[in-house]
Amino acid sequence: MKTIAGLVGLTAVALVLSPSVAQAQTANCYDTSVPLTVEEQRLDDASVAGGPAVGPALVKLAGFDDRVADFTAKLCRQPSRAQAQQFVEREGNGLWKAAVARAQSTTTLAHDAYDDRPLYWARLQLTSALRQWQPRFALPANDRAKLVRQFDWASRGLSDTAFPAKPGVRKIAVTGFDPFQLQGTAVRRANPAGAAALQLDGREITTPQGKVVLQAAVLPVLWGAFDEGIVEQFYGTALRQRPDAFVTISQGRPGRFDVERWAARWRGGFGDNNDIGVVGTVPDAAGWPQPSDEFIETTLPHQKMVDAGTGPFLVNYNREFCEWVVVGQQVSCRTDEPTPGRVAASGGGGDYLSNESMYRANRLRVGSGATDVLGGHLHTPVLGLPADPAALTDVAFEKQRRDIADQVKALVSVV
Repeated sequence: MKTIAGLVGLTAVALVLSPSVAQAQTANCYDTSVPLTVEEQRLDDASVAGGPAVGPALVKLAGFDDRVADFTAKLCRQPSRAQAQQFVEREGNGLWKAAVARAQSTTTLAHDAYDDRPLYWARLQLTSALRQWQPRFALPANDRAKLVRQFDWASRGLSDTAFPAKPGVRKIAVTGFDPFQLQGTAVRRANPAGAAALQLDGREITTPQGKVVLQAAVLPVLWGAFDEGIVEQFYGTALRQRPDAFVTISQGRPGRFDVERWAARWRGGFGDNNDIGVVGTVPDAAGWPQPSDEFIETTLPHQKMVDAGTGPFLVNYNREFCEWVVVGQQVSCRTDEPTPGRVAASGGGGDYLSNESMYRANRLRVGSGATDVLGGHLHTPVLGLPADPAALTDVAFEKQRRDIADQVKALVSVV
């Protein structure tokens, strides 16, 4: 069982560096027997036998360890549920803003500014603390789950989605994703889509057609969070502000970008970051306007994106899709048009959460009648791992992530 002492950076080194860590240890407000999620349990994972736990090491490299220690100490002192709600919202939003500020820093940092992993692992440290926290007041399981979700969503950028009121400035909303497929020695994985989102949030970009301002968030790789409506929360809020475009972004295929033509209403069952797989039709999102289309087509200017010459990687317009001839038994995969009446099996982006982010966001766009909003999905090239199995990073790894994220920025500017 992973404990709060083992996962929140409360090591001997941290005790020397941060008095607030020692305060958190002695606060005695955590029950370390409370189970954590599969995702949170990876905080103890090392990339090689005898090596350091990857997650806390990355948090420390980015300078977020004191923020984690301060949170765990202050959480113990929360006197009521209402004040705890205010605290987790403020701290979640603060972590997001700190990650964005670090990503967009114009000064030289000790650790690569484009690294999306410290935000991911710091968030898991703090959701773990919330899960094992023993407050002074009664906290039923449902209320605790709401606190965890409130912090999680705020730390992903969902509390910071307002576009500035600037006449004549166009607005684009984008989302990336957390790292995923972190089992075993792959615990070092990053996600260039998440790195791109951190680079884009709040930026004002000058294009030949005028200025563009962006709002971004990072989505979890969790079926359950999608069922809770996290995609609709972000893009629904954005649509109320009349954006000009939105782009869901995820990591896709080796060596190329793909602008996906079709999003499909189907979940293929691949395991998420909690090792949970779900198969079947994408469920409705309660309370949001939405059609029941099996496929939804992109409205992004795909040919313009392909032709723009935005960077080192090829940009492809992917027309592929699959539909069930017999659901669960026989599939037809093509590049023409879906057959009316057939059930979707996969979009160009597959049948995992990247496809579903495109489907859910564009379902909102269609359901709300926002026909003038450009919307679709961009798959990035796959980012590899540092060459040395024991290394958290290396020059080639950082350059590849930077090249991918910078080309995402250029492609979004083309949109």
